[in-house]
Amino acid sequence: MVLYMTPFPNSCLSALHAVSWALIFPCYWLADRLLASFIPTTYEKRQRADDPCYLQLLCTVLFTPVYLALLVASLPFAFLGFLLWSPLQSARRPYIYSRLEDKGPTGGAALLSEWKGTGPGKSFCFATANLCLLPDSLARLNNVFNTQARAKEIGQRIRNGASRPQIKIYIDSPTNTSISAASFSSLVSPQGSDGVPRAVPGSIKRTASVEYKGDSGRHPSDEAANGLASGDPGDGGNLEDACIVRISGDEGGRPPEAVDPPNGGQARNGAGGGPRGQTPNHSQRDGDSGSLGSPSASRESLVKGRAGADGGSGEPGANSKLPNKASVVKKAAARRRRHPDEAFDHEVSAFFPANLDFLCLQEVFDKRAAAKLKDQLHGYFEYILYDVGVYGCHGCCSFKCLNSGLFFASRYPIMDVAYHCYPNGRFSDSLASKGALYLKVQVGSTPQDQRIVGYISCTHLHALSEDSDIRCEQLNMLQDWLADFRKSTSSSSAANPEELVAFDIICGDFNFDNCSSDDKLEQQHSLFTRYKDPCRLGPGEEKPWAIGTLLDQDGLYDEEVCTPDNLQKVLESEEGRREYLAFPTSKSPGGGQKGRKELLKGNGRRIDYMLHGEEGLCPDWKAEVEEFSFITQLSGLTDHLPVAMRLMVSVGDDEA
Repeated sequence: MVLYMTPFPNSCLSALHAVSWALIFPCYWLADRLLASFIPTTYEKRQRADDPCYLQLLCTVLFTPVYLALLVASLPFAFLGFLLWSPLQSARRPYIYSRLEDKGPTGGAALLSEWKGTGPGKSFCFATANLCLLPDSLARLNNVFNTQARAKEIGQRIRNGASRPQIKIYIDSPTNTSISAASFSSLVSPQGSDGVPRAVPGSIKRTASVEYKGDSGRHPSDEAANGLASGDPGDGGNLEDACIVRISGDEGGRPPEAVDPPNGGQARNGAGGGPRGQTPNHSQRDGDSGSLGSPSASRESLVKGRAGADGGSGEPGANSKLPNKASVVKKAAARRRRHPDEAFDHEVSAFFPANLDFLCLQEVFDKRAAAKLKDQLHGYFEYILYDVGVYGCHGCCSFKCLNSGLFFASRYPIMDVAYHCYPNGRFSDSLASKGALYLKVQVGSTPQDQRIVGYISCTHLHALSEDSDIRCEQLNMLQDWLADFRKSTSSSSAANPEELVAFDIICGDFNFDNCSSDDKLEQQHSLFTRYKDPCRLGPGEEKPWAIGTLLDQDGLYDEEVCTPDNLQKVLESEEGRREYLAFPTSKSPGGGQKGRKELLKGNGRRIDYMLHGEEGLCPDWKAEVEEFSFITQLSGLTDHLPVAMRLMVSVGDDEA
């Protein structure tokens, strides 16, 4: 299948579209700014309350007439641009494919040679997140703002979390001395490149985070200005050398030391270190960004890099120095045991999993924000699909002002793509081309040159809470379209040997949870009989460790949750979840927010799903969940918690 790298089939149409958008954009931008000035976030309200001069309010009063006058003046040009733009959408392709070729050891071509379908198996890591990257005026309805800066910061945080180097940890304790274990970031190859399993001697009892700081010793909070920090990836930020951390067994002993290993240390890193920004009211303290007091601590240590300043992009930011020195380890914590009834780890993690393979995002509606996000993620992901969806009246029943908001990034080559728009959206949801994105990726090849592939489906369902029947119809469409996609992209000809399917994943924002009585219709949908939800026991019943993924919007900028570390600690307690997670309102009399919190036992609304299927996989292969995590690394940047799942594909001994 040909992947489209431009939105239009020829340069003439692309030029016409550029002209039409140039005529529309001033009106669009002015309208967005004008509306945004009347929708303050809770952060801005607090700023105004603390400012006796009310400077921000005064600026709003002064500039509103200017914005309004310019908006009226731009309307005729926008109308002409719209007349040109609208018919062009019938020729527009439903996505843009971007590839930044990486010929290094982590490039897509190199990854394909790692797995031949033999040996003990291969693990793949998936993540999904709703980013709320809408035009700024609309994003403020969800209590987030500064869409362009947030997009850049989100990309940096995801890249820095996923590209962490491998850490080796040596533990000295009265009962367990000189124990060495590779961190979970090395799970990219539990076996070596030769297919031989690598034994991990012992178990990790203690761990610590490692932080890189510049020579100046300046506090990280000093590196951000005007809210979100920004900056391009540094040229000299080399995190490819592994760090060795020594940890003492005595709680009262001196802090463990972090030292650089000799050259040739084991590490896999898809990108150099980048600057770590902060949320608008981020007053970072020691341990804020890498606390390993979570279950993930035993496997991962976050190495934070800060790169050079942004080269005059106009985004908020400040100069920072390249990472070249490891700080002393801040704290140690014991690993939390697995739930006795679970076969896999589950955790609230302060950062994205190391060696993340596939990333599915929703609500990346703004085109400029999508481009900034793409540029940041290309430091780690080689293959990206963005600007997915349709505009105008093409392809759907109603006029579409926004695309689908779907965004996909992969370290493995993308083979086939299909997008379908849901035709049954209502009210505000009908203005966006919400739908389903289907992808076929190649993850390896057998010694007989059979391709090993996987299927990933990303979707965003209807949002209005009362429209359960619409969401169920969309789930039906999702399954039917997926069956058609798999059938049309399967290969079994003599010239093209039959492919081996390693996994089948469905993920996205479903906009319903598994506990609310108002969502019973969706909870009993047949999708959950064909695909497994690692967090679910059955309709209306969650596993004890599962938590909600929708945050209480009013508390996004509270000091208790404004950093990844703080939010992680809050969500690990039931009291904290009751305070900062969103709970559904009841349509029945007398069942308000308080009553529903009791019903959900303090775990909140889990509306972001990651499902895996077993039907249609290669015979004698088995896909099992190794780890499921709720991620707090995007605290203050979106009102959703990302979720991640690591899937182990096991291969039979007699499988070629």
